[in-house]
Amino acid sequence: MAQKKVVVVFGATGNQGGSVIKSIQGDPKTADEFKIRGITRDTSKPNAKALEEKGVETVAADINNKEQIKAALKGAYAVFAVTNYWEKMDAQLEEQQGRNIADLSKEAGVQHLIWSSLFNVNHLTNGKFPNVEHFDSKAAVEQYIRDIGVPATFFMPGFFMSNFEGFIRQSPPDNAYTLALPMPDDTPIPMFDAGDDTGKFVKGILTHREKLLGKRVLAATDYETPKQIIATFKECFPKDGASATFMNVSKDDYKGALAGAGMPPKAQEELYENMAFMHDYGYYGKASLDESHSVSLRLLSEFRMSRESDD
Repeated sequence: MAQKKVVVVFGATGNQGGSVIKSIQGDPKTADEFKIRGITRDTSKPNAKALEEKGVETVAADINNKEQIKAALKGAYAVFAVTNYWEKMDAQLEEQQGRNIADLSKEAGVQHLIWSSLFNVNHLTNGKFPNVEHFDSKAAVEQYIRDIGVPATFFMPGFFMSNFEGFIRQSPPDNAYTLALPMPDDTPIPMFDAGDDTGKFVKGILTHREKLLGKRVLAATDYETPKQIIATFKECFPKDGASATFMNVSKDDYKGALAGAGMPPKAQEELYENMAFMHDYGYYGKASLDESHSVSLRLLSEFRMSRESDD
């Protein structure tokens, strides 16, 4: 029996990393082909122990520690790398984390680096929206990976569906549910369920290496507009959602709401620009999802049904 190829998964106990592990292990073909090495900060925690019980090799490593990363990548065939900008809200730190992974992947002879990336919004919008750092920092790492010649594919997660669970709220005076965002109601939003879709797309990338080296995979199930999202909400919750509406709010009102939720000014501006650029420029630069769907597809309707069954 051939030796299994080692796939290193960063953020193994998080939503995206956990989804990758679940998807690979849940498919008999990929489970036979790949051995998973899960990277987490603390292998003694229950989530890490649960992975070990499922046959995952867990390794303790801090993403900021180059020596620990180097050890974690030893003998790896493929790497799924995801970083968390929002932990420190520091673009330079996130870029350095990504560069370290890229450098050490090249040094270790990794044959397939799958980098969780996003578009450079500053470039995409010709400087109109220069503050969407959590996109631009990941895009900078993507370019660095290309520049140094690491064999890679770029996994581009869409807009997290779970965000809408917090976005659709009851508003005075009649407590009707409202989705209030700084964008027109026909703005296409690429829908993505991190806990389920990540693994399906990444597994597709792993099993289509030759076809996808150097390419971007747009990880979203479909584009939906705020108008369609409200229609879906009404369909799922016919009683409570009967009077639900969408409201295109101003920049000041949106940032004011974020301030009221305790967001610092930097985050307010970043999240505003994150919403505002999508209508005119497109989350993915107005690209079609068709090619990416040939790799893996999970219909939005399945997500809806799974959420309803949980209620």
